[in-house]
Amino acid sequence: MVRKVLGLMKVREDIEIREITSIEEFRACIELQRKVFELPDIEISPVRHLIVTREAGGFTLAAFHQSKIVGFVLSVPMFKGQERALYSHMTAVDKGYQNLGIGARLKWAQRERALQEGIKYIKWTFQPVQARNAFFNLERLGAIVRTYAPNFYGTDYTFINGNQANYGLDSDRLFAEWFLDSPKVVALSEGKTFKENQEPVRKIEIPPFWNKLLLENPSRAIEEQKRIRKEFEEAFAEGLVCRGFERDERSPKYLLFES
Repeated sequence: MVRKVLGLMKVREDIEIREITSIEEFRACIELQRKVFELPDIEISPVRHLIVTREAGGFTLAAFHQSKIVGFVLSVPMFKGQERALYSHMTAVDKGYQNLGIGARLKWAQRERALQEGIKYIKWTFQPVQARNAFFNLERLGAIVRTYAPNFYGTDYTFINGNQANYGLDSDRLFAEWFLDSPKVVALSEGKTFKENQEPVRKIEIPPFWNKLLLENPSRAIEEQKRIRKEFEEAFAEGLVCRGFERDERSPKYLLFES
């Protein structure tokens, strides 16, 4: 056990994050997508996408262990009003290197690079029903959520072991908005804690183990998704903002506040 812990610590120390620019490095990211997301090739972002993104003003940051790419984050250029911004299209970490904080390091490196270029806003989507991702986005990074996008990628955009699972499941997504110079984000970037000065006015509960529920009881999972969608849409219609997430093994919850 001691050797394993020391080995993990050594891996963390050896991780280097830098921008990638070569076709060979981009190809390594494509292979990593296949391994991590287990999607068919039609759903994989190709090398040309990464090359064009860089030419258009975006960038791809990769995490290296020794000479191997073990994670990456793709930043696509966009505008928020008249201001430059970024769309974080995907973040992937090799399954053998997960739970080592590499995903967080990639996101903080993305923020640092954005700020260097005068960019103060990044957005991306994530599944509302995945508690781990919700906690990471809202509590580790300090993103907020104000938009629910029903069926964003189309019905049955669900793949298990590389095969499409035809449950009749819509690909609902939440939009994470990352205001890079907000007090919460700044505090978290410095390793500090942040406490809201308001109490949440509403909570939206989600299943604690979504993938298990989907496999064992797809019809119930679909009903749960519909409930979650309805509750979010009602909350956002009232002007509430999701700024937190409560981790709980039985009943994890989104925390919504008055804006």
